[in-house]
Amino acid sequence: MEIKEYILKAAKGDQTAYTFLLDFYWNDVYTFILHRTQNEMEAEDITIETFSKAFDKLLLYNPEFKFNTWLFTIAKNIHIDLVRKKKVYGYFISRSANEMEVNRIVDETPTIEDNIIKEQNLKILISYIKKLKPHYQEVINLKYFQEMSYQEISNQLGEPLNNIKIKLLRAKKLLLEIINSPKKTN
Repeated sequence: MEIKEYILKAAKGDQTAYTFLLDFYWNDVYTFILHRTQNEMEAEDITIETFSKAFDKLLLYNPEFKFNTWLFTIAKNIHIDLVRKKKVYGYFISRSANEMEVNRIVDETPTIEDNIIKEQNLKILISYIKKLKPHYQEVINLKYFQEMSYQEISNQLGEPLNNIKIKLLRAKKLLLEIINSPKKTN
C-alpha cells in the first residue's frame, strides 16, 4: 500500500493507518526537531504534538507535496511558537573599557502572583485529567508529572513504545476536548 492510501485511511479514522504513519515518520520528525532543539524531551513533546496536529488536519494535506515535508513544516512551526513563548528578556547595562554594553538576560524568576496562578491552574488541570479514563490518566501522570521518557513509561507499563506514544497522543486530545467543552451550569 502506498503512503497516500494510508493517509486517506487515516483521514477516515483508521487507527491502523494512524499507527503506520506514526511508525513510518516518527524517527524523521523526531531527528529533525532534535537537531533544532538539542533537547530530547522537548523533541519528543514537539514530535507528539506534530502528529497530533497532523492527524487532526489530515483533510487539509495537499498530496502534491511529500507527507514528510508537511510534517516537518508543522513541527518547525510548533518549535517556533515554543521559542517565541520562551523569550522573556530583561536587560542590564555594564561598563567595560569606556564602553557601554547592553546585554540581554533571561528573567525566568516567577513572581508571587505567577506562583499563585500556576497553582490554581494546576488544580484546574488536575480536575480535568481526573475526567479521563484511568489508563489515560496514568500515561499523563507518568509523562508530565513524573517526567518519565516514553521509553521509561513503556518499560513501566509493559507496553510497546508506539502504543505509549499513541495512548499519550489520544490522552492529550481527549483532555483538550474536555478543557474546550462548554461548561455545564447546574
